[in-house]
Amino acid sequence: MTALKLTQIGNSVGVILPKEVLARLKLEKGDTVFVTDAADGIKLTPYNPAFEEQMLLARGIMKKRRDVLRELAK
Repeated sequence: MTALKLTQIGNSVGVILPKEVLARLKLEKGDTVFVTDAADGIKLTPYNPAFEEQMLLARGIMKKRRDVLRELAK
């Protein structure tokens, strides 16, 4: 576990992530992170949960309509 301090950044308050955390999340300066609620607090992730849900639905449609998509690709 890593304890982080909140710091004043202009008119806002922020957290500075250590290099080790950035490396574990495969993040760089300018990347976007997403905060979601979890059973025991919050979850910080570089993956957009809404996009993941949309892709799951899209994969289902693509599997179901495989023949139609194959014809369209010709």
